[in-house]
Amino acid sequence: MPEPIVSLHNVTIFQDERVVLSNVNLEVSEGEFIYIIGKTGTGKSSFMKTLYADLPLKEGQASIVGHDLAKLKESQIPFLRRKIGIVFQDFKLLPDRSINENMLFVLGATGWKDNKEMQDKIDEVLDRVGMRAKSNKMPHQISGGEQQRIAIARALLNDPELILADEPTGNLDPQTSVEVMEVLRKINANGKAVIMATHDYALLLKFPSKTLKCDNNTLFEVVQRTV
Repeated sequence: MPEPIVSLHNVTIFQDERVVLSNVNLEVSEGEFIYIIGKTGTGKSSFMKTLYADLPLKEGQASIVGHDLAKLKESQIPFLRRKIGIVFQDFKLLPDRSINENMLFVLGATGWKDNKEMQDKIDEVLDRVGMRAKSNKMPHQISGGEQQRIAIARALLNDPELILADEPTGNLDPQTSVEVMEVLRKINANGKAVIMATHDYALLLKFPSKTLKCDNNTLFEVVQRTV
């Protein structure tokens, strides 16, 4: 039986010195799609930041894509993040570079050297999200939904084992949110595990999947009709 991609045991998550989630236990396997829901301030983003080592793990045991978060040194964080694709609410594209140059920047920063291999990889991931025709555009020249598709493509550049999407539809209108979700679900159907924090319950009804809720400093599974 394969090892889980994410394994958390008795984890307590802190924001500064304040406990935001305690006694978190979770295992995520290859190909799973999991929603994290909850009101603002209940710990969704802190949970996601702990997974990609933006917040240090202070209590409990956690293994993410083969890395032990409790023992992770700062110098090892880039290696962890190469195995995780992160999609943010606000896209985080570099505004002074074209889409193609945004992608080249990420590949160069993560150790790629061969120019042809880099361009082939960029073309491949942009194809997967239907954005190859926009590669020479600047971020401000494309819509929010298109920018989020680009952000998803960027998250795929290093063939991650896990996609972490933190409110990826938070800045998008309902129709565009559905289109972005369809891209994420297609990636998931191809075998990538996805953990998505969201407050958009309409998406949960349209694309049902395992759902965990942050509330009262705890993270627990909920039945979808009760969310």
